[in-house]
Amino acid sequence: MSGHSKWATIKRKKAAIDTKRGKIFTKLIKEITVAAKLGGGDPAANPRLRLAIDNAKSVNMPQDNIERAIKKATGELEGVTYSELTYEGYGAAGIALMVECLTDNKNRTVADVRHLFSKYGNGMAESGSVAWMFDRKGVIIVPIQGKTDDDIMEIILEAGAEDLQTEEEFFQVTTTIENFEAVRKSLSDAGIEIGNASLQWIPKNETEVRGEDAEKVIKLIDVLEDNDDVQNVYSNADFVDVE
Repeated sequence: MSGHSKWATIKRKKAAIDTKRGKIFTKLIKEITVAAKLGGGDPAANPRLRLAIDNAKSVNMPQDNIERAIKKATGELEGVTYSELTYEGYGAAGIALMVECLTDNKNRTVADVRHLFSKYGNGMAESGSVAWMFDRKGVIIVPIQGKTDDDIMEIILEAGAEDLQTEEEFFQVTTTIENFEAVRKSLSDAGIEIGNASLQWIPKNETEVRGEDAEKVIKLIDVLEDNDDVQNVYSNADFVDVE
């Protein structure tokens, strides 16, 4: 099992815990707010907002929360302005990480992220020094629910998907940024449940990491994701023998 897919499995288990804590709601509300602020409050005319709403609904976020976030973004209600930031850095064994943030205070966020990298990793990196190791891709998670590889492949190939991986509980569909919405729509139109869909940083090559180094990298990712300003963390780690 590849490190990326293995980490996807770990993150899905962690997401169940995060949902109970309400952390994932906070992150999704931020994304809805930014999407509506940038592209308007009509999801039919704003693909990023439509995607954010779909992801919010997939974790049973109340409709009132979604509507309130949109109204704050469009000025109908008083709200907060968020900035999008991406930081780069290294973990144990030279593992590269990309950290996406949404924040209302850039100084606080960069100080927090720098502190976490210093304490649990090998420090932050200059902009661009890590990003070249990753490609920006669309990733769609589909619960298996009795479907086969062929069932999903038949739908996604025509829409322009790049890759399909099968895990124990879900399929992972990878697309280019350009074909992401078309593939997502094809699955939705075919009545296929989508667990999550997002644009992600996918490593071009993975680095094996095991034992104590793997534990250190996972700890760094955990503390970064636990920060309220951090939306997503991506790495090029291939976690070996990690449960």
